[in-house]
Amino acid sequence: MGGKKSSRQDKNEGAMDKAKGRIKEAGGALTGNKDKKAEGGADQRSGTAKEKKGALKDLLK
Repeated sequence: MGGKKSSRQDKNEGAMDKAKGRIKEAGGALTGNKDKKAEGGADQRSGTAKEKKGALKDLLK
């Protein structure tokens, strides 16, 4: 493929990253693994950024 991603793809990837991040963060909190908890937070922030990128693409259409 290699083409540009659509706004829908960015939004979907963002939602998946946020969900994955919430799971990692919760798992890290339950097990006391601070690194996993921090990694989950980073995944959530990355997901939010992807969702915003998708929304911006929609605005610029």
